[in-house]
Amino acid sequence: MNRKRLLISTSVAFVAVFAVAAVMYRGAGEDAKQAQSRRALLERPHAPGKGSRSAKVNIVEFLDPACGTCRDFHPIVRQMVEDNPGRIRVTVRYAPFHPNSDYVVKVIEAARMQGKWQQALEALFASQASWSPNHAPRPDLVWSYLGGLGLDLERVRTDMKSPEIAQHLAQDLADAKALNVTQTPEFFVNGRAMPSFGRAQLEALVRDALKESYP
Repeated sequence: MNRKRLLISTSVAFVAVFAVAAVMYRGAGEDAKQAQSRRALLERPHAPGKGSRSAKVNIVEFLDPACGTCRDFHPIVRQMVEDNPGRIRVTVRYAPFHPNSDYVVKVIEAARMQGKWQQALEALFASQASWSPNHAPRPDLVWSYLGGLGLDLERVRTDMKSPEIAQHLAQDLADAKALNVTQTPEFFVNGRAMPSFGRAQLEALVRDALKESYP
């Protein structure tokens, strides 16, 4: 009798474990499918970035140059790329949610036309507190922080009005909306969204992607 009861209990436990495993497997499969479907929205050819284009781990970041948390995460993400040469690439998409921040994005993208994208972005992050006091961007103030970069500033003023830059920015905002990006920074790693926001969560997601991509 005891053996029969034990057999029934063991069978029930096995079925329960199998059911949980099946749900976890199905969830993992759905997550992989979601990640794959997101890539078309995440990896646009116009988007700037840092790191090798052949890298198997791609961090896509939606950022706003007037966002203080974006400024704080910038050196963290840059260090990840530098610590994993050839393995990690970061791709930047813009989500200028602060008023007037779209103007600053256009300045950065115009600097990119002169090969100074990284320098312009970092210069404006470094001076963010001055040109965006209390998270209220003052576009007229950004110019004084670009003077030492070797840019033709008159050309920047012209290029920032180009239809191409406007089109790329509109695409970024459309993709952000489709991906339900409502605040910055927002990160996706190989198409996977962060389970919750935080440095540890981002690092864990990158660590897992590296293990999967470079076993």
